[in-house]
Amino acid sequence: MSKSPMVSPAETQAACCTPLARQRIPAPAAATLAQAFKALGDPVRLQLMSMIASAEGGEICVCDLTPAFTISGTTISHHLKVLREAGLIEGERRASWVYYRPRPALLRQLSALLAVDESALA
Repeated sequence: MSKSPMVSPAETQAACCTPLARQRIPAPAAATLAQAFKALGDPVRLQLMSMIASAEGGEICVCDLTPAFTISGTTISHHLKVLREAGLIEGERRASWVYYRPRPALLRQLSALLAVDESALA
């Protein structure tokens, strides 16, 4: 995955809180958000994101993620790296394991961007 230019959280927050149906997204914010959408565009990564975001206590160990799939641990690690690089999750190593948690600010931005107001589309 290619690296997109980094945009400050404040700039992305300001640029993306207006839904697509109401206002054009500035190019720098679009680059950052597109990377997040691209990361979520893979079925395994979307499932991983769902497991991480819905984890009890707000985080989940990689040891609990890997058994849920029929793919190798190396492939799971690759998918987690893509989600991390897109800014969707963060991880913390504790002894031998890494615990992942969602980054809610970016998830809220993606959600706000896709919000649909029927009157705006008319």
